[in-house]
Amino acid sequence: MNLPYSVRRTAILFAVLVAAWPAVAANRDRHVVLITLDGFPAYLWRDPSIPLPNLRRLAAEGAVADAMTISNPAITWPNHTTLVTGVTPRQHGVLYNGLATRQGPGKPVKIEPWVDKALLVRVPTVYDAAFNAGLTTAEVDWVAITRPKTITWSFAELPDPAATLPQEMIAAGIATADEVEAARSGRRNIVWRDELWTRAACFVFARHQPNLLLFHPLNTDSTHHRFGPGSLASISALALADHLVGQLLRAIDASGRRAQTTVIVTTDHGFKKVEHYIYPNVVLKQAGLLRATGPTIAQCDAYTGTQGGIAFVYVTDPDRRAELVPKLKELFARTAGVDRVLDGAEAPSLGMPTPGENPAMGELILFPKAGYAFTGAATGDIVTGPAINYGGTHGYASTDPELDGIFLASGAGIRKGMKLDRVNNLDVAPTIARLLGIALPTAQGRAMEQMFEGKP
Repeated sequence: MNLPYSVRRTAILFAVLVAAWPAVAANRDRHVVLITLDGFPAYLWRDPSIPLPNLRRLAAEGAVADAMTISNPAITWPNHTTLVTGVTPRQHGVLYNGLATRQGPGKPVKIEPWVDKALLVRVPTVYDAAFNAGLTTAEVDWVAITRPKTITWSFAELPDPAATLPQEMIAAGIATADEVEAARSGRRNIVWRDELWTRAACFVFARHQPNLLLFHPLNTDSTHHRFGPGSLASISALALADHLVGQLLRAIDASGRRAQTTVIVTTDHGFKKVEHYIYPNVVLKQAGLLRATGPTIAQCDAYTGTQGGIAFVYVTDPDRRAELVPKLKELFARTAGVDRVLDGAEAPSLGMPTPGENPAMGELILFPKAGYAFTGAATGDIVTGPAINYGGTHGYASTDPELDGIFLASGAGIRKGMKLDRVNNLDVAPTIARLLGIALPTAQGRAMEQMFEGKP
């Protein structure tokens, strides 16, 4: 893979920083389990008619926030990375569900999801800090974490059948080789995969009691995309997620380590309902700036990378930026369904990098109107149309209340019955570091000490 110089340089600097990470007096007797229920908006958490007995019990026994502010872009991988780094995407560099690479004049941006974590994440994570302080770490279906150097036990979204944890599960009769292979190929439905990932999370805690466990079920997000948040399918998916959390809690109880364990449950983003698609690459095609052969983009002077409630517009030839950016601004400002067109230079005000800081950022940032979502197809001639079989999405500005997420914490070190108003996802990684007794000096956020036992 031919990576740009800026990405290679970041990987080198990151490796040097991790190698020099100081050892500290970590709490080897403490465990933190971070669970992210993908796409769980705060407004659904506040709906008492949704049956969530395990989560509501955790909240009653610990601390719960009314809402959690998330990061831009309001997408899964960028926000999961913020949760474990304590910095915005401007610093950690993850702007897509994968590594975005400009391929040169006339070519669209390429998104590669399974590149090494060291090439994707530009700053240290809390699991790096824990591992380098001598603690054990585990992940089950975490993201932006392919081939990590600082995870002791891994059951990845596409698990490696030869990895230690899958092999241990097979030997113990917890999973079969065929199941691991089916998960690796992604050929089973998301409900089945969530159940397998939950088995992995329960097994790794029962067998190894890692000091830090990262666990990420996915069905809630998939269901909200397909049927919309708040639908009957949405409520069923949230109830199932609560059931899976209950399974993991029972495994923690059975391990005898519940008194030493803090459980944090949060999410990556909220959700909005969608009724209409916007096709920005069709807009470019009609303007003569993009040519497509069927579903394939054959050539483009400009290209739009879409992520539901946000899109980045790229000029593929840097020598033409001065010429094309004003034209693209005008073009998209008058496109049906587009609410705002921002210059890439404005990205830092949203917690994202400029194109000069990170080439994955576009020259322009687009946000849609309520009820609209961007999609990347360049086929056909319509600019907007009905969102068939697509009921909801995320990516909209993080200031939108419907993008607020959930946050609750319970167990060791957490005050009982603590009500928090609004928290920030920047503060999750420093909070985990504080609970584990390790340092994370690169974090922008702060530990949520107001919910710790013994604090006012």
